[in-house]
Formats: sequence, C-alpha cells, structure tokens
Amino acid sequence: MKKIFFIITLIALVFASSLILLMPKQTDLTPLDILKRRLSKKDSSSADHTKFAVLQKDFSSPQQVTEACISCHNERHKEVMNSSHWNWERDGYVEGRGIVSIGKKNAINNFCIGVEGNEQSCAKCHIGFGVADNLNIYTDANNIDCMVCHDNTETYVKANEKSGYPDSKLNLSNIAQHVGKSKRSNCGVCHFYGGGGNNVKHGDLDKSMFEPSKDVDVHMAVDGMNLQCASCHVTKKHKMLGRVYSLSSMNQDRSTCEQCHSENPHNETILNEHSLKVACQTCHIPFYAKVNSTKMEWDWSTAGKLKDGQPYEEDDSLGNHTYLSIKGSFKWDRNLKPDYIWFNGTAEHYLLGDKIKDTLKPLAINELNGSYKDKNSKIIPVKIHKAKQPFDPVTGMLIQPKLFADKSGEGAFWKDFDWVRASDVGMKDVNLPFSGKVSFINTIMYWPVNHMVSTKEKAVQCVECHNRKDSRLKGLNDFYMPARDYSPVIETGGTAMIILTLFGVIVHGVLRIKFPRKGEKKNG
Repeated sequence: MKKIFFIITLIALVFASSLILLMPKQTDLTPLDILKRRLSKKDSSSADHTKFAVLQKDFSSPQQVTEACISCHNERHKEVMNSSHWNWERDGYVEGRGIVSIGKKNAINNFCIGVEGNEQSCAKCHIGFGVADNLNIYTDANNIDCMVCHDNTETYVKANEKSGYPDSKLNLSNIAQHVGKSKRSNCGVCHFYGGGGNNVKHGDLDKSMFEPSKDVDVHMAVDGMNLQCASCHVTKKHKMLGRVYSLSSMNQDRSTCEQCHSENPHNETILNEHSLKVACQTCHIPFYAKVNSTKMEWDWSTAGKLKDGQPYEEDDSLGNHTYLSIKGSFKWDRNLKPDYIWFNGTAEHYLLGDKIKDTLKPLAINELNGSYKDKNSKIIPVKIHKAKQPFDPVTGMLIQPKLFADKSGEGAFWKDFDWVRASDVGMKDVNLPFSGKVSFINTIMYWPVNHMVSTKEKAVQCVECHNRKDSRLKGLNDFYMPARDYSPVIETGGTAMIILTLFGVIVHGVLRIKFPRKGEKKNG
C-alpha cells in the first residue's frame, strides 16, 4: 500500500513539474513593453458621427460646428479654454523675475518677431476663430476650433491671414461627420510649418514627418512603430505633456524619453552611467533637418528692397527663399549636426519692454539654463537660430513692428515697407515707447532637438565625442573629457601610475624568482 502511494505521489510531482516547465515564463514588463502592447491595439470607436442628427446639416459657419460638438461633448470646451493651445500666455516662474505671465502676447522671437498687432496672420496656427486685436474670442466657447485637431478626413485647412477661420471652400458638414483622435496630420499642419513655412523653426519637425521612414524617425516611421504625436505627448483633459522653450520657462509637464525607455535603458553599465549627464537625444539624434532644409539665419535689416516698385523673392536650387522683400535675407541648411549645451529644464526669456544691457554681443531671446556643476543639467542637442532684427537704440528695447494689414496706409511693413512707420504703429499697439530711430541687433534662439531619432545602429559613436580633433562636444569646456581634453596634471599623473605599476610588477617578479618561498624550494 505504501509503495502504491509513493508511486502515485511521484507521478503527481512529475506531472506538476512538467506543467510548470511548460508554462510561459513571467517576466516584469518594462514601460516600453507596456507601450508596445498598448499601441499594437487599434483604436476603435463605437460612435459613428455620420449618424448623429445634430451633424446632418449644412453648416454656414465653423462656429456652428463647434456648437454641435459641445452639445454632446459638454464641459469639454472648458478644458480647451484652460489649455495652452487656447491661451496665448500662462503663468510661470523665471529666475530674477518671479512669477510672470509668459506667452505669445509678450514674448519676442527672432523669426516673425511677435503676435501683437499681427493677430490676423498669426492666427492661422491658433485653435480659435476670429482672432482680432481685442482678443474677445477667448471668452466665447463657440470660437474653439475643434476640427483643426480632430478632423480625420485630412482635408481641413485654415485660410491665410483670415484670423483663424478655415478655408471657405471646405465641406464643414463632411469634416464634422468624420472626426476622431488627433493624428500626426492634425498636429503637423501647425507644428511642421511654424514660422511661416516648412521646417522654418524647429529643424526636427517638417513635412517629411507626416509619413517618415525609419531613417528619418524611428518612432514615427510608417514602416515601424508608426507612433502618433499623442503617443508621447500624452493628453488628459486637453492638457498635453510637452512645452516649447521659445515660451516655457519651467521644467514641468515635459514629454521625456524616460517615460517609455526608463532611466537605465542600456545593457551596458557604462552607457547607463552616461545618462546621468547626457540626454538620450544627444546620442540618438546625430543629425536633424534630414530631409528638408531648416532656416538658420534671418536678416531683417535687408528687408524692403523692391524691383520696379514691387516686392520680389529669390530662391535657392531647393526652392528655399533666400530673399523676400517683406522679410529680408535667409540662410538655410540641412542634414546638420546639432550644437550642444548644458540644460537643466528651465529658461529665461526676453519679454516686450525689457531693456538690453549689452548690445555688443548677440542677445539670447530664450536663454536655456544649465552647467556641468548643476546636478539637474544634462547635455542636450539644439538648433541655434541667428537673426538680425529691429531695435530701438535710444530706448534699448527690441521693436515689435506692425507687419500685417489688409491694405496699404495702415503702417504695416509688409504693405508700406517703412521701418519707422511700422515700428511706431507696432510699439503703440503694445503700449511701449518708440524714439523714432530704428537700428538692428544680432539675436539668437535655442531650439532643443527632440525628434528625428535615428535607429540605435546609427547613434553617435563614442569616438565622435571622445577625440581631440573634432569632438561633437568641443564647445562645452567646463569639464574634463577623456581623449578630448589635455590636462598636464592628469596626463602626467596617469603616465606615472602606468610606469609605476609596470615597475612594481617587474620588481615583484624578480623578487619571486630570486627569493622563492620555502614551500616552492621543497617542491623544486
């Protein structure tokens, strides 16, 4: 009986062990694994907007579409009106200023300079209708442009210089019946064309990113993960992660590589140690503007030239504007190595009315803070855009000129080509003094490079930074880098340690041969 019980128990144990061995191994899922699982599931909505009665009509205005959206998606308009995409300013802390309101209303850039007085033109990339000088649209929810972010027909487009209104030829009813989650096409129509054209501002965001290959961007590649913008710029209640540093000053609500890849993404410890002071983008974005050229320099001082009394343009062989009468001269480039700076996530900004202390050096429109000694700083890649823009030598302020108007005679530079008149009208629009004199000053802006991520095989190699002739990091001189830098103390000390080590080994060997231990003598 005992023997039978033993055999049965043994068989049961063998069977149980076999089941355990055959079961799939359970491993801890990384954030990247979780993301891949989530993105592998196709979004499917149970709502068919073509069947909604409220959308079964011809809309005579875009506001009617928004009113229909709000009738079902109630309270969503309040979320939108509390978002950065709706408001052209937000409160932020800036070192030396304290809590201040920063946004397109009071921040200067070195592209088209500023928004105030030029709202009708700038509003093409605003999610509202009817943006005008008084900005009353901000209080009316029906002026929210739902379609620009949620159109899935990929036909929606805003009209040029029409205060944010859509093209009059669009079928608003068809667009309203075919809405859904935002795609790259929704985000790209504004963010890929910011600054007045394809890839003008960022350098790493251009029309090639609508349907990029892996060579352009490994994340958004249509032959790869095919991520949408909102995959990383996660959105809750119409507030999304990520803020552009041309306007933002605080290290909050960022979209980061670590969201998916963790703080230690590499198998090699030495690479993970680099991530303490080197941002992921520094190694994984070796080049930007891979497909389309990006604007690197803009000289406003040459603007205003006419041919036969009319404005004209000049283009390079790639179709990039090298001169426009309304804007001046430009320099473009592509397939660029980034510049590199230390960055701790905070920034300072030139705001309307600030007086420039040193006019002999280029003015940093958005100073990105950081240094090697700052524990929160990492090396990041940036595009540095240089410009020469209007400046009042008497008041010491950058000038916000009036650029756009529907007709001549209103002082707009793009119509009248008179810098003094445009400066006078523009500065009155922002309630700032103007001396009547216009000069030009050199400025720079920093644009962090975060997109156009290469495959790991094409990442920056060690020797590209750790070399003495042409290191990618040759401009960062506040720390010692092996193989890039020469220090007499370190070099001499290192050489001495190697010599002493070899000498010690030789001496030890000679002593062991000449004076063997007692046990070794007996064995001999």
